[in-house]
Amino acid sequence: MIPFEVDPLFLWFHNRSMQIEAKKIWVYFFSLCCLVLAGLSLYLTVKPTPEAIEIAKAEKIQEIRAKLSEQIGPYVLHNQWVPEINWSSDQGTEKVLVHYTLDDTLQEASERLLKSYKPDYGAIVMMDASTGKILALTSYQKNDSDAPNLALRGTFPAASLFKIVTATAALDRHNVTPDTIVMFNGGNHTLYRKNVMSTKVNKWTREMTLREAFARSINTVFGRLTLEKLVPQDLEDYAIRFGFNQNIDSDLPFDSGFTEIPKEKGFRLTELASGFNKVTRMSPIQGAMIASAIAEDGVMHVPYVVDKVETHDGRILFQAEPVTAAVTMSPEGAEKLKDLMEATITQGTSRKSFRSLVKDRKFRELVIGGKTGSLTGDNPRGKVDWFIGYAINDDQKIAVAALTVNVRYWTVKSSYLAQSLFRTHFKEEFSKENEKFFSAATERDPATNR
Repeated sequence: MIPFEVDPLFLWFHNRSMQIEAKKIWVYFFSLCCLVLAGLSLYLTVKPTPEAIEIAKAEKIQEIRAKLSEQIGPYVLHNQWVPEINWSSDQGTEKVLVHYTLDDTLQEASERLLKSYKPDYGAIVMMDASTGKILALTSYQKNDSDAPNLALRGTFPAASLFKIVTATAALDRHNVTPDTIVMFNGGNHTLYRKNVMSTKVNKWTREMTLREAFARSINTVFGRLTLEKLVPQDLEDYAIRFGFNQNIDSDLPFDSGFTEIPKEKGFRLTELASGFNKVTRMSPIQGAMIASAIAEDGVMHVPYVVDKVETHDGRILFQAEPVTAAVTMSPEGAEKLKDLMEATITQGTSRKSFRSLVKDRKFRELVIGGKTGSLTGDNPRGKVDWFIGYAINDDQKIAVAALTVNVRYWTVKSSYLAQSLFRTHFKEEFSKENEKFFSAATERDPATNR
């Protein structure tokens, strides 16, 4: 058999062609990989993250709530709850039903309390701290039953409630604990420049733990704490977290809280930090929000009063869901702050109002904390008395803000109103010996002997 001879030139061209084809294949393969990677990168970039999805969802809810506020706001401002509103969609405008979050028992109890004790002005807000759901929203004015809703007004001096902001900044950001000792001069409830600005130690100098100072609302201690541990930026940061100088979108048209933080350390800063000024103002709604944030381990939810909107044939158009307004502090900071809030109830300015609950053998099934505040205000004019607080059991976290303004005579302490509502809501938590005490809304106030 004659061997087959291959032309060398042919072999060269053949091998060269194979090399070119191989290179083309590798180029195509490399290009394809690049396209796949680019597409994957684009997909991952465009694909919304869980956080982005939640943000978009919250924005949509807030957008709907803003529209609801336009519809129901004018009525709520005058203490009215309209059952129907106009709902606009691509199909047009129709009348739809509004379902509110108000708890009938708590709403009726809060109204009954204010009507029974008749302060010159009064407001009560109760909310579910875990969601922002408003459970009671009550306003009262003794000489004008048609007066606007005071619970939505941000004209009341925050007074010693601002000590919560100061304490949170110290506990959450700095090396401060409830047992931190502060040395001070002066009285318990005064605030004089010569005392708070002085670092001299003399025979009248006292020392007190932050827990006791918070519980008893000692102004000079908070002034000294601010000068020694904090800077103005601390107070500004935490005031914003608690809703001051912020617009909070809600289906309720309530006023934003306001404060003005001095830029430098000095006496004005100590006045603000202790709540001993009339510049810082807030509404009862915001008071309930602040209390709810502490109960909820630092998370503050947007308050809302519309649970759902549906058509007359039962089709759900909107179902409310919780929306976070701010993270006010760390969980560790919240635990320290609860220590202070609970001391107010057991040994501080609210101990008389809560005495019966503290003595109840089942009291420990509830975790209760609070803060009081009082200062003369000018819109409306009179002595403002605050209580904000919370009650927690295994199933619920309930926040409350109670406010009374008295022109000449006290008729009831706001802390007493709050504890009466806690008794109403958590009735099963208390022993039978306290049953007759549950009707205290129509009794005289043991905290004032009136």
